[in-house]
Amino acid sequence: MTSASASPPTAQFRVAVSTPASLGLAAVGLLLLVGLVALPSVAERDLIQDLSFVFYMLALAQCWNLLAGYAGLVSVGQQAFVGLGGYLLFALTIFGNLDPLLAIVLAGVVAGLFAIPTGLVVFRFRGAYFAIGSWVVAEVYRLVFAQIKQLGGGTGTSLPPSVSNGVAGIDWVKTLFDVRAPAARDIITYWAALALAAGTLAVVYLLLRSRRGLALAAIRDQEATAESVGINTVRTKLAVYVLVAAMTGMIGALIYLQKARISPDSAFAVLDWTAYVILIVVIGGIGTIEGPVVGVIVFYLLQRYLADYGTWYLILLGAIAIAVMLFAPQGIWGSLQGRFRLALFPTQRRLERADVSGDRT
Repeated sequence: MTSASASPPTAQFRVAVSTPASLGLAAVGLLLLVGLVALPSVAERDLIQDLSFVFYMLALAQCWNLLAGYAGLVSVGQQAFVGLGGYLLFALTIFGNLDPLLAIVLAGVVAGLFAIPTGLVVFRFRGAYFAIGSWVVAEVYRLVFAQIKQLGGGTGTSLPPSVSNGVAGIDWVKTLFDVRAPAARDIITYWAALALAAGTLAVVYLLLRSRRGLALAAIRDQEATAESVGINTVRTKLAVYVLVAAMTGMIGALIYLQKARISPDSAFAVLDWTAYVILIVVIGGIGTIEGPVVGVIVFYLLQRYLADYGTWYLILLGAIAIAVMLFAPQGIWGSLQGRFRLALFPTQRRLERADVSGDRT
């Protein structure tokens, strides 16, 4: 004899990260990426160069934001890896006869390797001492490369035309877009900058959604508590530091492929490659993926339309940063996110109720 019985619905919970808005953004972002890839077919050369600048500044800002906003490592010496990547590009292409695009990848790998002993040194410091220590390390890199005569010493050197005009695919781009070699090189560096910017966004987003991202959030919020639950804070921070150094090295190599000239003072400039990046992150919103995107747009517009005013441009840029820190300490995007609960790149985990009906037997 059998009898049918109905079990009441049971309430279960699940961890959710994505939102309907983020899923819609992914589709829009894919369409935007396709459009940006095809943009050189209709855009002027000046716009291509400007967007390349925006893309590599965005990538640098995402890297610094990952360090400071999530790992709690406020570095003022990221120009060390920008300059290292640039000089490695010159060394690998001039003396190693490698294709510049391959040299960019290898420059990132070598920069990551250099970051291991560098990190073990600067991690001995905490807080403001870490920031100053990272700056000192960058100055050491600058002084070392200023002594290498084969790379121009203190005055720097330029890429030979055989290297700058020998980028893989340049002949194909010249034929496809009916342009000369310099314009074709700009298109290739534009595509590379777009790939690095999109790749950096993807790496940061996926990292923050992983278990290591949870560890970073715990370290940022309370390092002692994170250690008490078994998180190896030194290893986690070092892994992030090395990853950021590798990405920054590739970005630096790309920057100096586009510039085609390098010198120690420009390659290891704290203003260009760290101070501006910090301003971008602070204005947009530290500790958010969307913040550097907003910040780099504001920074580009200010530079584009106010750079002709000389020192007034720098004064205005500093005044805007101070105003943001005073009246919107979480940055432009951080303030919008807190007020309207926006999350285009959601990384926070939410506990949602899921109702599951029982089986009927």
